[in-house]
Amino acid sequence: MEPSPKDGESAAAAEPSRGGTAPSSGVVVQVREKKGPLRAAIPYMPFPVAVICLFLNTFVPGLGTFVSAFTVLCGARTDLPDRHMCCVFWLNIAAALIQILTAIVMVGWIMSIFWGMDMVILASKYSALALPTSP
Repeated sequence: MEPSPKDGESAAAAEPSRGGTAPSSGVVVQVREKKGPLRAAIPYMPFPVAVICLFLNTFVPGLGTFVSAFTVLCGARTDLPDRHMCCVFWLNIAAALIQILTAIVMVGWIMSIFWGMDMVILASKYSALALPTSP
């Protein structure tokens, strides 16, 4: 079956070249996730603390997010380096309140669990970056 004409670029890349040499031009694509201010305020915590916050968020929506807000005051790094520590603290408190208030209709509980999973993911990335390399 012939590739459709509107998919010519991908068809040209998939088809072997007729001249005997492969085309040398390529496209480099970089994907960067754009986070909102609440999502970017999630702190990079030590892995055990992140797991505890996930556990708390699973059973009491917003509690783990509330605890994670205090890790910002203890020096945890976030994806908002241009904001003051107190501003990031209040953003995390706001996220916890949103999770608590909307838990009645299950939205906050689901958001709380995803928030805890994001904490664990960020903690695992942080711990992988923080490991010293052996000589």
